[in-house]
Amino acid sequence: MTPRSDVLTESRTKRGDAGDGRALGARITRVDGLAKVRGAATYSLEHRPADLAHAVLVGSTIAAGRVRRVDQSEAEKAPGVRLILTPDTIPALKTASNWLGERPSEGPYHALTHEIGFQGQHVAAVVADTLEQAVEAARLVTIEYDVAPAVADLRDSRAGAGTEVEAMTIAWGDAEAALEAAPAKIRREYTTPREYNVPIEPHGLIAEWQDEDHLTIWEPSQWIAGMARTYAEWFEIPYENLRMISPYIGGGFGSKALAYSYGAIAAQAAKLLGRPVKLAVTRPQTFTAYGGRAETRQEIALGATLEGKLLAIHHRAANETSTTGTWVERCGGTIAIMYATPNFSSKHRVVPVNTVLPSAFRAPGENPSAWGIESAIDELAYEIGLDPLAIRLLNYAEHDHQANLPWSSRQLREAFAAGAERFGWSKRSPAPRSMRAGSQLIGWGVAAGTYPMRRTPGQAIVRLLADGAVEVLSAAIDMGQGTYTILAQTAAEALAVPVERVAVRLGDSSMPWAPVGGGSQLANLMVGAVHKAALAARDELIGLALNDPKSPLRHLQANTLPVGDGRIGDLEIGAFLAAIGRDHIEVLRDTFAENGKSADDPFKTYTTITGGRTTTDNGYSAHSWCAHFIEVRVDEDFGTVRVSRVVSAFDCGRIFNPKLAESQWKGGIIQGIGQALLEEGVVDRRHGRVINNNLGDYLIPTNADVPDIEVISVGVPDFHATMLGGKGVGEVPIVGVAPAIANAVFHATGKRIRDLPITLDKLIG
Repeated sequence: MTPRSDVLTESRTKRGDAGDGRALGARITRVDGLAKVRGAATYSLEHRPADLAHAVLVGSTIAAGRVRRVDQSEAEKAPGVRLILTPDTIPALKTASNWLGERPSEGPYHALTHEIGFQGQHVAAVVADTLEQAVEAARLVTIEYDVAPAVADLRDSRAGAGTEVEAMTIAWGDAEAALEAAPAKIRREYTTPREYNVPIEPHGLIAEWQDEDHLTIWEPSQWIAGMARTYAEWFEIPYENLRMISPYIGGGFGSKALAYSYGAIAAQAAKLLGRPVKLAVTRPQTFTAYGGRAETRQEIALGATLEGKLLAIHHRAANETSTTGTWVERCGGTIAIMYATPNFSSKHRVVPVNTVLPSAFRAPGENPSAWGIESAIDELAYEIGLDPLAIRLLNYAEHDHQANLPWSSRQLREAFAAGAERFGWSKRSPAPRSMRAGSQLIGWGVAAGTYPMRRTPGQAIVRLLADGAVEVLSAAIDMGQGTYTILAQTAAEALAVPVERVAVRLGDSSMPWAPVGGGSQLANLMVGAVHKAALAARDELIGLALNDPKSPLRHLQANTLPVGDGRIGDLEIGAFLAAIGRDHIEVLRDTFAENGKSADDPFKTYTTITGGRTTTDNGYSAHSWCAHFIEVRVDEDFGTVRVSRVVSAFDCGRIFNPKLAESQWKGGIIQGIGQALLEEGVVDRRHGRVINNNLGDYLIPTNADVPDIEVISVGVPDFHATMLGGKGVGEVPIVGVAPAIANAVFHATGKRIRDLPITLDKLIG
């Protein structure tokens, strides 16, 4: 478990405003920020091993069919070319376990195959001495195909109904009968397109073999342990012989938590050549090298009394998946718990199409689920003449109706109240098209959001050093959310040392295991692990002071032996450790167990998600919550939509660093603005090709699109959810933003958009 010092990333904090004197909860600036601004933060693809070769991928130009022949003769003659891998020449690997720890099959895994399932699929790779040589040689590879008919997307007439996902069937009461008898009812369809993660840092890796059984991977990773396990299983080497290093990550939003086929290709090339190989996925390839959010379709029917009390929710959903794998975008997640109803029915189907296998993108499942229910409840409010905020409060769920359990905490009513007051909701004119400023129609919309508490194990080492400084070590990651900072704050508070005396080292598989940096769990779990380890280190220090035969403090009592600011009692920690013949104290702890192990098989526990605790463990249902109030201005002549104001209130439990939490909330809201107004993977249905596969045509919000955003915390410490009372911060802010904007657009224009994104043609058509 001891990491090598030559590549460790160390981040020390600057002194921040601790407010009441407590480090945890202070508005401390991110400690990695200065290094990033100065260019001193080394990202994975910036590593420069000696004799580095470069790999470039060749993608399929068809969406369905088979590779008949690869002609690499011209490419082989190009300068600097060292290796060309094709479906005919690439060695087979062992099939790796999935994220649940299950092996799909015992058969071999081929990173390049003859069978084509989507346009852009990797079909060859060229490795050369320089990147320029590899790019040029890749252009010379000629591929002949046997073309088959392709299904472009869910809207393709050949897509079919797909397959029902039994695990996603949720029901209580008799929704169909209650809906039929309801005095007021609506039935609507809501859709979302393909959306892509598009982090600024490209995907890719550098692979270097030290010998036949030792491999080092530098790759941006949201899940060091899980990805390292995949590489180790692919190449059938012991996990401890595989080292993955990822000190900094330039964004991921869910897309950097798994090892993909391009990683296997680069590692195979490095082994075959006996030299390190770098493979960086190009921007167009990021639309096909891994999957984004799947296209979804939801039909929602609501039945209610004439006063607006829900009697039934009937929900049918579908999402696209690939022809070679299954991804479920859980569209029933939010709708099943947001509002109280005595009758509920939800079913979900997956429909195979010729696309790369979709994957996680910020708040997978809950995001499109909220788009459906928060649009539908708004439509019901207008249908019966009720204020959109009032109908949400009228149907407030006082407990989890799906699990039939109390909430661990649910400050959503308080979020509605705080957000409405700050936004000025009471001044809203109810009728659509009744608020304007000149040629601009003004609309106000509201929507709620939620995200479940996911809890898997995490480990951390805390070291007390002879100079009074503290080190925190873990394979946890920081992709900008502030892990370095809050772990330093945690150790500082537990050990009563200044925050700047704590060094945090992350992103290395040789360090203690940590969970995936996703699912809004990493901060809470790692804060818990560091807190336990720091207190245990403090107790060990005191125990040595009281019991070690060489201790000059043996005559004291534990309650008269203070520890803090680099001292124990009246001695500096360094002097005390020297007196007893020690140079440091080191303690390992994890979130779930005192002995650092969470299960009989700790390897599987930490490298899969199966060792986690469910949302409803301990007899409570644990979730984060939010309420968004959004103003839009729609140009009456041109139909252009601008978000002009946002006020959002959040219940995320105890906040460990308000500055970091507010940044996460605002970032999620900005992504929600993109989802509502801009983002859409446009598919050429003739060829199954994503045609806006670049940041010039795949539009995401820029500074000009972002209005004033005010965020409010209404959460209280929730110790049923996590050890120190926090709940998830990172996933929840995007949930509900798109429907709040769509609801505001309807209020402004009187036109209801049910198919994202909300574009000019849909408003004026």
